[in-house]
Amino acid sequence: MCTTCGCTSHDHGHHHHGDGHDKRDHHHGEPATQGRETIAVETDILAGNNRLAAGNRHLFREKGLFVLNLVSSPGSGKTTLLERTLTDLAGTSRCAVIEGDQQTDNDARRIAATGVPVKQINTGAGCHLDAHMVAHAVEELPLNELEILFIENVGNLVCPAAFDLGEHHKVVVLSVTEGEDKPLKYPQMFHAADVMLLNKVDLLPHLDFDVERCCEFARRVSPGIRIFQLSSRTGAGMDAWYGWLGERRAEVIEKVTGAVTNR
Repeated sequence: MCTTCGCTSHDHGHHHHGDGHDKRDHHHGEPATQGRETIAVETDILAGNNRLAAGNRHLFREKGLFVLNLVSSPGSGKTTLLERTLTDLAGTSRCAVIEGDQQTDNDARRIAATGVPVKQINTGAGCHLDAHMVAHAVEELPLNELEILFIENVGNLVCPAAFDLGEHHKVVVLSVTEGEDKPLKYPQMFHAADVMLLNKVDLLPHLDFDVERCCEFARRVSPGIRIFQLSSRTGAGMDAWYGWLGERRAEVIEKVTGAVTNR
């Protein structure tokens, strides 16, 4: 979160007037005597974000939109996995993407090539997306025409864990090239995630990576986490991921339909 990494509201590339963000700079490395102030700033930031996330969630519920927040460290293959998912779901699910990066629109252009609507958010020095950014981004998407919204967060296994965007689920992507102890090193992220996609399993024959140990570590941090082993390059394991998407999407529709019927 901001009070840990030191990114400021200016770094996020947008203004927070009236949205609950504290207007003071919040850097780490402050004298110990200011510890209480740091806690207060953190509380203000997260409380303001949570209010905005609640607004996003209400909007998504009204639109019957299933929303996923994809998080990972850089290089996990998150964008490639998303490209494969969008291509394979074309014709069966109407999707859109919000792309989060500090700089460039490289990933957004890759996603646009799949034919789905995409909105780029550049955070500057900011290390995560927040609910305010997402609220503005969805204003430029055809929500009435969509079924699934993927939010690809900034590559970072720390700060995005603390920021609710209004999504239904956080999905953490971990590649077999990163090391099986990532869930223990970044427990807050894996605890916040409902799903772990263990990506690049096609590389396992060339690596010293213990899949069972990695899954055990993930379940130690988050006992209920759902784990899919897959390869976005070869397509191995992707059908199970798509099956989960379809089931959860159907649950969203059922809840929306039930809510309308019971009015």
